[in-house]
Amino acid sequence: MPCAPLAASVVRTVDPPPPPGGTAGPELTVDLAAIAGNTRLLAARAARLMAVVKADGFGHGAADAARAALGAGATSLGVTSVEEAMSLRTEGFRVPILSWLNPVDAAFEEALRADVSVAVPGQEHLAAVASAASRAGRTARVHLHLDTGMARDGAAPGQWAELCQQAREAERAGLVRVIGVMGHLGCADTPGDPCTDRALALFREASNAAARAGLRPAVRHLAATSATLTDPRTRFDLCRVGAGLYGIDPTRTTRLRPALTLRAPVVSVRTVPAGAGAGYGHAWTAPRRTNLALLPVGYADGLPRAASGRAEVLLGGRRCPVVGQVSMDQVIVDCGEHAAALGDVATVFGTGDGGEPTVRDWAGWSGTLEHEIVTGLGTRLRRTVHHAEETA
Repeated sequence: MPCAPLAASVVRTVDPPPPPGGTAGPELTVDLAAIAGNTRLLAARAARLMAVVKADGFGHGAADAARAALGAGATSLGVTSVEEAMSLRTEGFRVPILSWLNPVDAAFEEALRADVSVAVPGQEHLAAVASAASRAGRTARVHLHLDTGMARDGAAPGQWAELCQQAREAERAGLVRVIGVMGHLGCADTPGDPCTDRALALFREASNAAARAGLRPAVRHLAATSATLTDPRTRFDLCRVGAGLYGIDPTRTTRLRPALTLRAPVVSVRTVPAGAGAGYGHAWTAPRRTNLALLPVGYADGLPRAASGRAEVLLGGRRCPVVGQVSMDQVIVDCGEHAAALGDVATVFGTGDGGEPTVRDWAGWSGTLEHEIVTGLGTRLRRTVHHAEETA
């Protein structure tokens, strides 16, 4: 494993620092200690934990998130595409990696040569992976993927028996080895939903059908973050956890620590009279004489325009509303009677410990998921990673 136990906190700036004498723009801080702490909590509830670092580690940086999670108890990594898996191999990760969402003509041969396992959601994918194995002169390690009722990825229950039979034939030919059976839960965010009971019954029957076909997978995995936190029945041999690593609990039953903080400096200030309009369309007009501050961050940086008129930031030790429309590059903050100064720094979101908004707040203001906020953060943001120093 390419990482070691976590030790003293150090800071690394991912992007070049601002020039000497310059003013830093918006800064996104990634706290890998938070990811490690969340991993430890989740790993304690799982027989084994796969750290899901798809979508660039949910916007936190795939390689950094992977190192933090592996150092805190995760034993393998999960991604969607072969390309994501290959990026991790390029970064030096040698732990098991599973890729589970690929077109039928994906670079399976490249994946097999890099010792990447792939999910098989149907007979066409099985044939493609077996063909790649033949060309590569390797035995492909595959996880058979069942659709447990979401009508998304995975084999339909009616196709499962035939998929298992063909996988067994490919095993006899030395082309594949079925090492896992997997599924996904569509309603686990709501503990106790009968949808989960039905999915669980389907998954158990599918596991039994695989055994009847002569397959002997080492791991069965169904639970993601929500089920890992709330439903021990679903944990089986492995839990695939993504959102929870980064401080997101869709069930709202467990306190996890958010790993991102976004701050932005005040770049303009002004005092406006009652009735003054602000932003495009004058969607907001000042109800009184007030002080406004401008922050250079907007929807191009991942702040949803849908949060206009509802969002807040922490500035000067107090919550201040974002007024007018969220623009591509900027937002206006109403400071009330407390004037801000150029260079003051606002916390757009963070852990909430200091009274600042959280990603959950922004998701609520926008009518969306926390997942969408963190994965949609723009590339213009200067990123600073607080991580634990690796020790020999």
